[in-house]
Amino acid sequence: MTIDFSDKRLLSASASGDVEQVRMLLEKKVSIQYKDEFGQTAFMRSVLSNHFAITEFLLKEGSNPNHKDSTGLSPFIAAGANGFSATLKLMTRFGADVTGVNRFGGTALLPSSEKGYAKTVQYCLEAGVPVNHVNKLGWTALHEAVILGDGGHLYTLVVRLLLEAGADFQVKDRQGLNAYDHAYQLKQTTIIELFEGNSIEGSSGEVNLSSFYKKENYDEGLEMVEKAFSTDKNNGERYFWKGLMLQETKAYSSAITAYRKAIELDDEDSQFYFYIANCYRLLEQPEEALNVFDKAITKNPAASFFLYHKSNYLRELGRHQEAVCVMNRLLEKSPARPDYLFHKANSLRAIASHSEAIQAMDLAIALDTDNKLFTEHKNRSIELLNKSGKKG
Repeated sequence: MTIDFSDKRLLSASASGDVEQVRMLLEKKVSIQYKDEFGQTAFMRSVLSNHFAITEFLLKEGSNPNHKDSTGLSPFIAAGANGFSATLKLMTRFGADVTGVNRFGGTALLPSSEKGYAKTVQYCLEAGVPVNHVNKLGWTALHEAVILGDGGHLYTLVVRLLLEAGADFQVKDRQGLNAYDHAYQLKQTTIIELFEGNSIEGSSGEVNLSSFYKKENYDEGLEMVEKAFSTDKNNGERYFWKGLMLQETKAYSSAITAYRKAIELDDEDSQFYFYIANCYRLLEQPEEALNVFDKAITKNPAASFFLYHKSNYLRELGRHQEAVCVMNRLLEKSPARPDYLFHKANSLRAIASHSEAIQAMDLAIALDTDNKLFTEHKNRSIELLNKSGKKG
């Protein structure tokens, strides 16, 4: 098949955010459904690059919102996994399959819960993504938010959103543990109280701020925070809400300032470093974000939370060798975590270290012998190893 070079130009223009170039190429009848070697269309490229205007334009021009790439990733799940809430909401208007799953067997709700993307979680639930869907690890969105969260203000909000949508915290994973069990083991006291029904409503001030956030009345919510600060500026949770609502208005630098104020109040409250790192991510300042992760890790070396989310971000950046190094640190602490081994194997495969990826999957299989996910990914690495002509 002869490929018109302009097809490739459509992919690059969509990824770079060049709206006029995309318009011009489509006027020349370039194929909107052309795929690269990874099975990604121009639409998927625009979603992954978070170019909302191009994503919307391509949808109106007939892009398929449900086309999966060669890894089984759909644009809807890609938006959810990256916290691109506006893009995710847009796709629901164009027939996106909200119940589709990725190679992990997870819907868009699971990675957004894992990463603390509260607004994306809210939109997923409003779109009808099943709240109690179980992935191939036996995890629901609640499992993800508890096991991979820190029990702080942001993950408490995520858990509250899930519970209000009917999440069942008694669903057991493949190790026979439910979300409550994990919260208890991790000493996430606020989330335990949520599960026990003692504080789902929270304090009256928090309820009001949560309501403003969910209804997207950010200006009113910020006014309420400032009024509260006029009588008491020593409340870290208010700085959380201020920062979160500023983030939603894309005032990321101001959000960082709010979060830093909370750290000044209590330097040991490490959750705010995570919020700052995410703001730098949204500002497309990766080195600043990674520096914040490193500072949090140095201050609290026992916390796996920051190591895990740093590895997530490194994978997002395509820096897989560094991600492998971080996963190795996590596995030194918790060698019996098949999910860590799975992520390590994916990064190893991305840098063509197929023999090592196979070894990682063998360890995961030994921990969870009946899990087809790990066998499938081991077999995929074997195929790639054989194609590369190397001997394992």
